[in-house]
Amino acid sequence: MPRAMDDYLDLKFLAIGDSGVGKTCLLNQYIDGQFMKSLGTTVGIDIRDKNIFYKSSRSNRSYNISLQLWDTAGQERYRSLTTSFFRDAMGFLLVFDLANETSFLNVRNWIGEIQSNAYSENVDMILVGNKCDLENERIITKSRALQFAQQNRVEYIETSALQNINVGESVELLLDLVVNRLEEEGHLSRINRRLFRPPIVPLNPEASGRNTRKDIGSHYCCNY
Repeated sequence: MPRAMDDYLDLKFLAIGDSGVGKTCLLNQYIDGQFMKSLGTTVGIDIRDKNIFYKSSRSNRSYNISLQLWDTAGQERYRSLTTSFFRDAMGFLLVFDLANETSFLNVRNWIGEIQSNAYSENVDMILVGNKCDLENERIITKSRALQFAQQNRVEYIETSALQNINVGESVELLLDLVVNRLEEEGHLSRINRRLFRPPIVPLNPEASGRNTRKDIGSHYCCNY
């Protein structure tokens, strides 16, 4: 059972990567346990929340975490807007499509964006190779992705939003990195610790509520 009202954390994670790699599908599967085919391209930012009971493997301390997951648009025209939200993120899910060479090559650019705009050069991030269910269409081998991850000192995990493979595990991997680092740095030494997160400001002025996606017809979700 969670400890009494003492160890609470507010954390903000960003899912970033090229358009079409499946960021929205991954978050939908994680939050709602659903894979939705009829979704359009994310416009600006879509923000989702999930409350988690988390036990640290490092300290054996338990936390009630309010996790805010920001689904960012991958299109170039939104880049200056989405990167403005990097600074207050505690962690990044850097997603690419295992069946898309360009999305993998662009990972290096996304890492540069994180290092330029995040609150710290040593911000926590994990590399996520999505659509591992498309084995016959796969272009990026696991060994190639692992080599890149090792060169850039990031953790790597392969996922499928469609088949719900390693979706929860990818977020938990990032949670482990963030909480372990905060404990190691002494930022969680006091109880009732609440980490700052900025107010929710949708980037799409026409959006209402939490959903900022625009319906552009029926598509295979993880192409967007």
